[in-house]
Order: sequence, then C-alpha cells, then structure tokens
Amino acid sequence: MIVDCYTHTWESVAQLGRCAPPTRSRPLRSPDPSTAQHSAGVSRHLAASEPVDRTIVLGFKSRYLDAEIPNDQVAAYVKSHPHRLVGFAGIDPSDPKEAVAELHRASDLLSMPGLAIAPAAQDFHPSDSRAMRVYAEAEKYKMPILFHTGVHLSPATKLQYAQPALLDEIAREFPDLCMVIAHMGYPWVHETIVLLGKHANVYAEISGLLHQPWQGYQALLSAYQCGVMDKLLFGSGFPTTPASGCIEALYSINHFCHGTSLPTIPREQLRGIVERDALALLGIADDRTPAARPAPAWEPEDEHEVT
Repeated sequence: MIVDCYTHTWESVAQLGRCAPPTRSRPLRSPDPSTAQHSAGVSRHLAASEPVDRTIVLGFKSRYLDAEIPNDQVAAYVKSHPHRLVGFAGIDPSDPKEAVAELHRASDLLSMPGLAIAPAAQDFHPSDSRAMRVYAEAEKYKMPILFHTGVHLSPATKLQYAQPALLDEIAREFPDLCMVIAHMGYPWVHETIVLLGKHANVYAEISGLLHQPWQGYQALLSAYQCGVMDKLLFGSGFPTTPASGCIEALYSINHFCHGTSLPTIPREQLRGIVERDALALLGIADDRTPAARPAPAWEPEDEHEVT
C-alpha cells in the first residue's frame, strides 16, 4: 500500500488569499508562470496521483490569511474518485464553535476522516484553549490531525506557532489523538524526531524535504539513527512536486554521498516509508484492497549501500 499523505488542489489562486505564491515561485514542471494558477487543478492532481494507491487531499482555511480551499470542494472531488482519494477537512480553530461544528459536518456529512490545521498560518498557539476544544472533539471522533508548520506559506505566518515542540502538550493531553507533523516539522526536524520517539500516536510525513537532498538526507539519517523510521509517512507535497518524483528522490537519497565516508540509510528503511499503510496507522478505515503492484520502475538499485 502506497499512501500519499500530503497533497492540495484548488480551483484558483484566489482561494489561497495571502498564501498565493509570487510569480517567481513556479511549481515543478510548470515553467510558464501564467499557468501557475491552473497547476493545482484536479485533472493534474489525479494524474500525479497515479503511482500511489491512496492520496490524501487536504482542505485549508485561514481567516488570518483570507484563504480557504473549501471542504465541500475537496469532498466532492474525493467522492468522484472514492477508490483513490481520501479527504481531510481544513479547520480553523480561531473560532472554536464554528470549528467544532465544521468537524462534525466533515465527519458526518462529508465523510472526511481527518483534519488539517496550520497554527502558524491561522494565528494561534497550538495549545490555545480554543484549539484544545477542537482536539478533544477530534480525539472523541477518532479523527487524525495533520499539523502544517506553514513557515513558507506567507510572510505573515508566525514562526513562533510553527515549532513542533509546541505539539508536545497536545500529545500529552490527548494520547489517543493521532497527529501527523507535515514536512517533518522543517526546519525544526530534530524537535519532530524527539516527538516521534516520545509519543506513540505522533507521526510525520516527509514532503518538502526530498527536493532538498542534503536536508532530506540529514533528516532521514537522523530518524534512522534515532530508531523512528517506522513513524515516517510518505507525502509528495503536490502541486509543488508529483508523487513519482518524490519516490524517485527518496530511493536516490544515498547517491550523493557515494565515495565519501558518510553513512547511508538502508534501502529497506526507505522502502518502508514508501509502502507504509498510513491509513491503517492513523485508524482510517479502508476496506478497499489495492491491486498488487510491482516495485516502482524508478526504484534504483543501490549496490554501494552500507548498512
């Protein structure tokens, strides 16, 4: 089972509010900036998800940044391809009454089994009492939460609310709540690794790291040496990168250190990230057994690996 745990799709950049990328920021394989607003459309998203069995599509809402990828829009897209897509509802805890109501609606009416929250982009401390009400309800409903650090979304995002260590209180208070830290908490990767080792229900996905080979290598090597590779989940970060490119980059993570004394990451550990059944780990029911698939064609042999 290959699960892509981190993707977005939107109808127009207007939905991104103050998160809209500048013209100079161009998605992979979209050299013409005039096409940027269409690069995250559902047709391209669906094509990019071909290499994986299930793809999580994240909603997003931020009053602070005037941004919203509506949950109804995500749910409708997921419903049109239920055998391939899973929707996570974008929730903004800055208004807890509305957030809890939207959590209920996402679960009961939209069949969205998880939530996506971005404290740095929503202008609240992760353990703010308003947010704690949302986490309590999510734990009750057994809905995992993906926490987006959001450091690159906009100059207005607040770094002091993005640090993974701030999630420790939440994990202590709600031990049965499954939490996923996006991008391994970059740039605070080591804080994330400590949380992975400390809390049974805290996981991290790796999107955003694989197009930075040196940072990605260091992050994965640290996770391996600390014994938390089993807590890492695959994520592509679409529309920034497609799943195929991320899988290829992951299997190639050791290549640049060949001929040096740098340690490599065992191949089976990398395969474990790609093939980990994230839905099962997060308690998301999925009774659709994917067809057996051969090893990806882009998975390179690594004859020089040292374990």
